[in-house]
Amino acid sequence: MLLSLAIVAGISGICLGFVYNLTKDRIDAAAQEKKENALKAVLPDFETTQTLSVASPDDANRNIEVFKAFQGEELVGVAVNCYTMKGFGGEVDLMVGLLPDGTLNKVSVLSMSETPGLGTKMTDPGFYAQFEGKHPDSFKMTVKKDGGDVDAITSATISSRAYCDALDRAYKVFGQLAAPVSDETDAASGATSDATSGATQTQSSNL
Repeated sequence: MLLSLAIVAGISGICLGFVYNLTKDRIDAAAQEKKENALKAVLPDFETTQTLSVASPDDANRNIEVFKAFQGEELVGVAVNCYTMKGFGGEVDLMVGLLPDGTLNKVSVLSMSETPGLGTKMTDPGFYAQFEGKHPDSFKMTVKKDGGDVDAITSATISSRAYCDALDRAYKVFGQLAAPVSDETDAASGATSDATSGATQTQSSNL
């Protein structure tokens, strides 16, 4: 029995490895396309982006991707690929778009495992539209049950809190960028001269 079990497990492992290698490139390409579509959805119109890697404000072992978006030489927005571990079904991954002054533009949910029909309503306009055009200086990014300004999803307070937690983390990451409005851009290459503390430039791209 042990020998049979070992043979079956070995064959299954080989098959899984083969399928993974066969589909890995397609999975990576699909994930990249989803990220690029999210950038277009949460940011104003732009021509080029510059990617930074910024340390998470509450986890030194985890980095967060930040995308600076430019229209010519002008910085038109910043997108933060942020996360929260407080979702009802686990981690929630968001792409948060902000204007240069820190005002929230739009948000796109990249991945989640929330309860269908409840927590998944964080993707409904009736929920996320309340954040658009808001700034943390005037809009408290917590649910009303906790003393904030956010209308929680009915019967999904935990998911609503998780969403707010991710937005708060995105604002903190944005705040770590040194004077994003005053960055000097190399018009020829699309590169930006950053004075960012704890941020590493990783790539520039056209989307």
